[in-house]
Amino acid sequence: MKILVVNCGSSSIKYQLFEMPEEKVLAKGMLEKIGEKTADAIHDHHEGMRRILKDMHDIKAVGHRVVHGGEYFKESSIIDEKVLKIIEDYADLAPLHNPHNLTGIKAASQALPNVPQVASFDTAFHQTIPSYAYLYAIPYELYEKYRIRRYGFHGTSHRYVARRAAELENKGKYDLNIITCHLGNGCSITAVKKGKSIDTSMGLTPLEGVVMGTRSGDIDPAIIFYLAERRGMKIKEINNLLNKKSGLLGFSGISNDVREVRKAANKGNKRAELALDIFCYRIKKYIGAYMAALGHVDTIVFTGGIGENADRLRREILEGLEELGIKLDKQINDKTHQCEALISSPDSRIKVWVIPTDEEARIAHDAYLLMEPL
Repeated sequence: MKILVVNCGSSSIKYQLFEMPEEKVLAKGMLEKIGEKTADAIHDHHEGMRRILKDMHDIKAVGHRVVHGGEYFKESSIIDEKVLKIIEDYADLAPLHNPHNLTGIKAASQALPNVPQVASFDTAFHQTIPSYAYLYAIPYELYEKYRIRRYGFHGTSHRYVARRAAELENKGKYDLNIITCHLGNGCSITAVKKGKSIDTSMGLTPLEGVVMGTRSGDIDPAIIFYLAERRGMKIKEINNLLNKKSGLLGFSGISNDVREVRKAANKGNKRAELALDIFCYRIKKYIGAYMAALGHVDTIVFTGGIGENADRLRREILEGLEELGIKLDKQINDKTHQCEALISSPDSRIKVWVIPTDEEARIAHDAYLLMEPL
């Protein structure tokens, strides 16, 4: 069965065509500059989708990555009018993602009108988080009226690497307690207890949590009031500041790319050096907190562009945790790049893995399962 997986951005479409259930990749690619005013630009997502589908045949389903599904979706779902409405309703909490995800769904539906469309939600995996972990200590009616709570993101990635870690350790998917660290331009940490998410670092939006490429992560909320009331900044400015001008970029003043910040630090740039120290320290704190929340940890997984490639950062994040049962095999850790590898030493009580994430394969798998009964 051929299943196309689509991830739409504001001016791009990433896609992969799978043969299922083998998860064999038949085609993959990315269209960029959609809607831009350049000679080689693609007019809109509808034209882009037609180009992608030009040489593809017998597609049985299209799986879409959708960032925010609120409390309504605990798993992937076949898209109908109700699902479309919910995705649209949550666009104000994921304005950089949900509207573009919707655009991709509509473009694919128009190009393949008789082919089922499936939504896989970044928030779905985190719907097992208990209420004491997802509720904020603000007036309860704000949750009742506006559904203000922790939702979490990167759920498809966290689920994939947690399941894959269990496979690699010859365990069932509900047998292990795992801390998964998705580290890229966006970063999140998740506590997975017996296969289910019980806490995660991102919150109502992807802004909360650890330091990221351009996002601040956790801050004192009073900073917002101070900037607005004492420094005259507009809410839109502050929103842009915290989401797009903070994190590694804002503190280092150099880049949101860890590699560039590391180069500067290696040349003696103290701000770059401190930016990396803050980045590692915040992740270390979340790992420690989730060790307490889980009670017992079997495995830690690193994934994402930074998690898979930044061997020195992994070492710095876990440095000093030997007494908690975490010991890296330095020789293996330093040689690991974009491949599955056990990087903990043989005497480490907690296993540490690097597992490249494959969200597209997970989305294709979900779509395939939903198509089987049809």
